[in-house]
Amino acid sequence: MLKKLSEMNIEELWELFPIYLTKHQNHWKEWYKEEEKILNSVFPKEQVMRISHIGSTAIDKIWAKPIIDILLECPKDSDINNIKEILTQNGYICMSQSENKISLNKGYTEYGFAEKVFHIHLRYMGDNNELYFRDYLNEHSYVAQEYEQLKLSLWKEYEHNRDGYTDAKTEFVSKYSKQARLEYGAKYED
Repeated sequence: MLKKLSEMNIEELWELFPIYLTKHQNHWKEWYKEEEKILNSVFPKEQVMRISHIGSTAIDKIWAKPIIDILLECPKDSDINNIKEILTQNGYICMSQSENKISLNKGYTEYGFAEKVFHIHLRYMGDNNELYFRDYLNEHSYVAQEYEQLKLSLWKEYEHNRDGYTDAKTEFVSKYSKQARLEYGAKYED
């Protein structure tokens, strides 16, 4: 008998949903646009200020996990839990939550990944280093290639340890996010 995702411990989830990387796929941008359209249809304009394609699938020509990361920024005076509820009513599963950040996903099944997988990073407006990092790597291809090489070098070691994989990339991501903020100023501080 298959366990429900909610009944699995972290090790079982990591086993069922391993990290794997693939060459950049042009259809990732199309998948994002389709999901963005759905998200725009379920939220009143005043609840979500900006929806953005982030993560490695938004960086041209580099290998990535075939998971579309989406940053959803809401007004600072809104109730982030209300937005989470709308997302869960529309097929997303809440994976983690803190006071100012909620992570949700869609496309995880008891059998493994669906064809299309999405991660929503729900944040308050301005908590958006990922936008700066994405733009910096798209404009500095040599840095994007360094990032790709780092990810490829970590892949097998952390195939069943998402936290370890993310932690091992943190220094690189922080360094270039800071560099991007210096270069771009308040580009995304609307």
